[in-house]
Amino acid sequence: MRNFFIILIMKILHLGLKICGKNGGNFLGKIAYKWNSKIFKYFKINSPIIAVTATNGKTMTNNAIGYALKQAGKKVVSNAEGNNMETGILSTFLKNCTLFGKIKADYIVLEVDEGYVPVVFKDLPLDTLVVLDFFRDQLDRNGEVESLILKINEFLKTYNGNLVLNNDDPNVARLGLANPNNENVYYFSVEKYEYATKEQKEAGEGKFCPFCNTRLEYEYYQYSHIGKFKCPNCNYGDNEIYKLATDVNLKARTFKVDDVTYKIRFNSIYNIYNLTAVITVLSLYNIDTNIVKEALSKFKLDNGRLEELNIKNVPTIINLAKNPTGSNVSLRILNEDDDEKELLFVLNDNIADGFDVSWIWDINFDNLNNVSRIITSGTRAYDIAIRIKTSGFDASKIEPYLNLHEAVKNLYKTDVKKYVIANYTSLQPTRKEILEINKEK
Repeated sequence: MRNFFIILIMKILHLGLKICGKNGGNFLGKIAYKWNSKIFKYFKINSPIIAVTATNGKTMTNNAIGYALKQAGKKVVSNAEGNNMETGILSTFLKNCTLFGKIKADYIVLEVDEGYVPVVFKDLPLDTLVVLDFFRDQLDRNGEVESLILKINEFLKTYNGNLVLNNDDPNVARLGLANPNNENVYYFSVEKYEYATKEQKEAGEGKFCPFCNTRLEYEYYQYSHIGKFKCPNCNYGDNEIYKLATDVNLKARTFKVDDVTYKIRFNSIYNIYNLTAVITVLSLYNIDTNIVKEALSKFKLDNGRLEELNIKNVPTIINLAKNPTGSNVSLRILNEDDDEKELLFVLNDNIADGFDVSWIWDINFDNLNNVSRIITSGTRAYDIAIRIKTSGFDASKIEPYLNLHEAVKNLYKTDVKKYVIANYTSLQPTRKEILEINKEK
């Protein structure tokens, strides 16, 4: 009866929030979890739970899986808004369950913070776990990336469900050996693309074999430490690939898997990996390839994640970057574009961002391609401006503004193409300010 009344009260609160035009985020889950931390056991779930975790790419991959399943006519419950800790996932369940805890769905698709996988699935039946990548992120909250990997590895020692792993990330591929008895491990990979390099150009973590400590040998790097690697001593990394993306063409925005050409709305190698993971998951549930192909051709994220806008006839690309790899991926996309462009980089240091912004020194600002001006903003506008200056970029072309409105206003003084990089708490305020420009006379 206790859980019944908790859900009843949360339903009433949710109705009140909807009347006020509010989503509530993880508000409902925070209250319910405080009242009963074991409430997850109360839910009655008869559908597969698919979870996506990673440092970068969780939201896109999670939402693309959910979108494709809906296109296939399936009823999907998902935390598509991105509240990915236990209280956010609990909020999603509370909004979608009956008073007796039953969740009616064909599939439950969840984005899960990498530190919370063992917490959330301690009491929930997990059918498929997707792990995309591991990078350093929010050191003051997460600590070193190795601690996160070991936490998930421990959880996987007793897990026998589907495990979908990025074989091109040595930090991820190692998880396939956590439980030698699990016969449901599926590796995906992406063939070398046009801008892959023989040397590592950006900060990365995967340098040594996690099993014999020998330095890994790379045939090529796609970005950061993601690429084709192998341990010369114990052969770690030489796994059977379940799904391989080939013929990557970022200009045409196409790639192939199993000889099927997928046309997508994104032009980043980073997203080719995410969508290859999506295709891998959907194949495990026998979703028709034609439906998947059609769904991925239409799928996009209109929330500032590689979002393409047209602001007063000025092409604008805005992307979230909350760590060095996210920033370097954004700059890689910028550098692969030969058009003249200007960059706005917004950096905050609020609680959700992490107070430690020393990670900006791992961003590769060297040799920016045809960038004529850079504007910086956010609470650490001057820190990022200094970082860019020390990379050799002309200081007279760097304009720092602590006031975000002023930064965006000055960004659009010219009609040159714009690239915008914003970290976690600055993303939506920056996007809002940019959209306001379109409303001005």
